Amino acid sequence: MCNFLRLNNPLTRYLRLGDYLLILMSIIGILWLFNNLWSNEQAAKVQIRQGETIVGTYGLNQTREIQVKGPIGTNTISISNGRARFSKSPCRNQYCIHQGWLNRAGQAAICLPNQISLELIGGTKPYDSLTY
Repeated sequence: MCNFLRLNNPLTRYLRLGDYLLILMSIIGILWLFNNLWSNEQAAKVQIRQGETIVGTYGLNQTREIQVKGPIGTNTISISNGRARFSKSPCRNQYCIHQGWLNRAGQAAICLPNQISLELIGGTKPYDSLTY
């Protein structure tokens, strides 16, 4: 048997060469999946919806604030420096505001009580639609 497996480590009593190969292959597989499946694409546009209707699609390269009226009041969406967020909302818990700035394609924030959502869009969409 190899000398590196005969150390005074208590794990070497239970692990064999095949176990080490399996652990190594698992780590390589996880790294490959992380690299290929994790979306790292910068967003180019933000799409705002109120209910099922699209309110508008705006580029992220301009600084602006957009007011969107919903059933319980008006939300304010801020766009600045290639990112977007909810900055004001009439809902009680303010979860949509706590989402913070979004800047990657596929990210979304939703104000459920007011039925308003924003989704960042890049070159390719990671999924078909946004539903709530």
